Amino acid sequence: MVKKLIKGGILAIGLLFIYTPILLLVVYSFTPAITMGAWEGFSFALYSQLFNNAEIMGIVGDTIVLAVVASSISTVLGTLGAIGIYYSKRKAATAVNVMSHIPIINAEIVTAVALALFFMLIAPNTYFSLIIAHVVITVPFVVLSIKPKLQQMDGNIYEAALDLGATPTKALFKVVLPEILPGILSGFMLAITLSLDDYIVTAFTKPDNFETISTYVYNAIKVPQHSALPQLRALSAIIFVLIIVAVILLNVAGRKKKEKTK
Repeated sequence: MVKKLIKGGILAIGLLFIYTPILLLVVYSFTPAITMGAWEGFSFALYSQLFNNAEIMGIVGDTIVLAVVASSISTVLGTLGAIGIYYSKRKAATAVNVMSHIPIINAEIVTAVALALFFMLIAPNTYFSLIIAHVVITVPFVVLSIKPKLQQMDGNIYEAALDLGATPTKALFKVVLPEILPGILSGFMLAITLSLDDYIVTAFTKPDNFETISTYVYNAIKVPQHSALPQLRALSAIIFVLIIVAVILLNVAGRKKKEKTK
């Protein structure tokens, strides 16, 4: 009993430490005060100002488009990579698996500098380089999301589909992909979150005339009393709520699928 209380207390302290700053942002998004810590009454004024700010709305739209495009590419490549690793021979699978983990364990600043130097040779600071950079940092996480679903899958069903006359392509789309769909969706959502959140790689590879939410926020914080700072509290609260809702919906959908298969 005591051990459970200690574990629960440690977990609660950890969650409180992680989520307190975010919850404070959410709370102070409902007051028009310029600085956090000053409460000027409950109001939706910051949300109204946010949606009427054409510059921020344009940046939000550009960031979402970038995240969706990069995450879609990452999901396709990550799915193919995870399936390839799963069905490859041990030595090849181990080699590819290790290579896929490099962007995860590598310092992000090293990845950013390496990508920037590489793109200087072919396409320096273009939208193309920005998309490829986001794909590089998100593909490994898609692979990590899909691999457990492949390991949980009965390996004989693919062979059974082939024995019943299905082509390898048809067996892939009719048997394997439906089995690992929750992992694919989780990887896609994780890739979007990472793309939306990234600053370092984006700052090193983006065009000079292009801004994402992360780079805009960073530049706004550097300017004392920036007019958009209070509105960014509302934007942060919206992003946080949307991500929480998306994660909950995915988990609920995954549980319902498991219950149906039982």
